[in-house]
Amino acid sequence: MSALFGIFFSSFAVAFSGAAAPGPVLSLTIAESLRRGFRAGPLIILGHGILEAFLLLFFLLGLSNILSHPVIPPVLGLFGGMFLVAMSVGMFLNLGKNGGGSIEAATAGLHEKTVGSSARSSFRRNPVVLGALTSLANPYWFIWWATIGFTYTKISVSLGTWGVVFFFSGHILADLAWYSGVSFLFSRGKRCLSGAVYRGIIGCCALLLLVFGVYFITWSIGSSVPGSDFSMR
Repeated sequence: MSALFGIFFSSFAVAFSGAAAPGPVLSLTIAESLRRGFRAGPLIILGHGILEAFLLLFFLLGLSNILSHPVIPPVLGLFGGMFLVAMSVGMFLNLGKNGGGSIEAATAGLHEKTVGSSARSSFRRNPVVLGALTSLANPYWFIWWATIGFTYTKISVSLGTWGVVFFFSGHILADLAWYSGVSFLFSRGKRCLSGAVYRGIIGCCALLLLVFGVYFITWSIGSSVPGSDFSMR
């Protein structure tokens, strides 16, 4: 039992330190929390967790060798970077819609496409879907699971089924705790924000997503083109 709690708490600590680092999911959580309220954080992590559960199942089925192929991270980084850039551009475009000096007007401008769009568009703007796609867009998320995550999986498997349960529970609870906290703070703080400040925060989140997207694309090119100077160190 001590080994199970050991893997739970170590998994929680490692995942929490990673979750606290700035990244696309954090930027998305801040932006969506201002738009949708506290529920955005847990829903984003639900999508993130579903994706990780499938990846863990992938490991347990013995298919991890496929993930070690060197072409996988650059491909994910390229398409993921394009996804983040497109998301960022959409956020910037929506910033200019409607709005005035009030938070209500700013929110209306940012929601115009989402609320009045088709079911397909609404699906794409679903925070659960965005959580999964934004995680998948990050090649470093994939690299983490192909290295640290895979090692943790092997250790947990040696402890049996409960070992896997305790490992994954600690991991996903760390993500849930951090991003729910972020979501709570920003959704509560929204009441104190003017429309201009609200737009400024959304604009900063959009800019960060753009930076991450361009970085991932550049990193992918540098990783896949021999002799390229685009790689970032």
